[in-house]
Amino acid sequence: MTPEELQSAIEWTTSINLEIYYFWAIGLMIAIHAGFLMYEMGASRVKNTLASGCKNILAFAFIIPTMFMFGWWVYLAFPPGLIPDLEAGASAEPWSEAMGPNLADNVTGVVWGAFVLFSATTASIMSGAVIERIRMGAFIVLAVVLGSFAWLVAAAWGWHPDGWLVTEFGYHDVGAAGVVHIISGFFALGVLINLGPRLGKFGPGGEVNNIRGHSVPMTIAGLMIIIIGFVGFMGACLIYNGTGQWANIYGGPMTLSAFSFNLLMSFAGGIIGAYAVTRDPFWMMSGALGGIFAAAAGLDIYYPPIAFALGFLGGAIIPYGQRFLERCGIDDAVGAVSVHGFCGIVGVLGCGVFLHGYPAVSETIPGITFWGQAVGCAVMILVGFVPGYVVSLILKACGILRAGDDIQKLGMDTEIPSPAYPEQIASELHWRG
Repeated sequence: MTPEELQSAIEWTTSINLEIYYFWAIGLMIAIHAGFLMYEMGASRVKNTLASGCKNILAFAFIIPTMFMFGWWVYLAFPPGLIPDLEAGASAEPWSEAMGPNLADNVTGVVWGAFVLFSATTASIMSGAVIERIRMGAFIVLAVVLGSFAWLVAAAWGWHPDGWLVTEFGYHDVGAAGVVHIISGFFALGVLINLGPRLGKFGPGGEVNNIRGHSVPMTIAGLMIIIIGFVGFMGACLIYNGTGQWANIYGGPMTLSAFSFNLLMSFAGGIIGAYAVTRDPFWMMSGALGGIFAAAAGLDIYYPPIAFALGFLGGAIIPYGQRFLERCGIDDAVGAVSVHGFCGIVGVLGCGVFLHGYPAVSETIPGITFWGQAVGCAVMILVGFVPGYVVSLILKACGILRAGDDIQKLGMDTEIPSPAYPEQIASELHWRG
């Protein structure tokens, strides 16, 4: 083999390693949606089980083509701000050479696929909050707005090396505490304000009634499967060049060891924090997720005990966040606003506290500061909440956001052509008879 042939073989192997890494990350991330499917069906009453599952399936299905048609363009065109860079977005236009079977381009579709899974995750986060009363068509519209537009604007600004939050303020959010979780949590909050609570959630005197799902074991198992998928999610937050060299999403050097330490430490901290304040297995597993999000922004840099402490804080505040929302008359069926939105805030601001003054990865990017993280946090809240509130308000005004009281009493599964469980057939016949 000549030196030229050897060099060509090395480059080919490097490219293949990179492509395979992200390709299998996509497969692992699908476990997130299997987990959300179980989690939300278990958290629903029997009469709403399959409707909750169908929402997740359809959200995933609609995100894929809309990400191809315009979502990927949003991510590549919007880093400078509200005025898109048309030249940068040209390669993401559906008819461009890169968006097809170009034999010279082995990686675009794989990276796009990873972003599709991020997008579908944002829709699944919102999905749990609104179960048992949202109309299917309205949910699909909201899922597309969130998954193929709103979060991608945030990602372009704060999760792209040329994003203005990064270049102007040094915003650091490696594990997407803000660009995925704050966005999704506060988008869900905007929707919930217009959607209203489930029938029976609040009594005539304002008392809060606990509406229990039909299968806590299914819910807890679903949450654990989501954790498995988040290993792929966090892995896809890295840049791998195929030669064993790793970088964070902004191109700064890091190690896979750092992610392993801090992912597991924050996971454990979240469980223990939620256990300390509730002893409830549902909140413990929710705390595992919230703990990861509370440390996600700085997973590449944190000393592991800091990740554990942030995870503990995230897990501990989730139940209190849920009670606060309920006192405000907001019915979040699974605690998504608290788990994702509030813990995402802890993650973004915690990065500003513990990593303030950490040097930039290049001369063109400022170092990490609390001010920069606070600005980024505020932007993420607004980019999530405003479209969620405005679009759901329009759907409400059109009379297509919320299912009628009669449908809610019978169950959202009345529109599904099969029962969730065989026993349900007998019980329905007895009830009708």
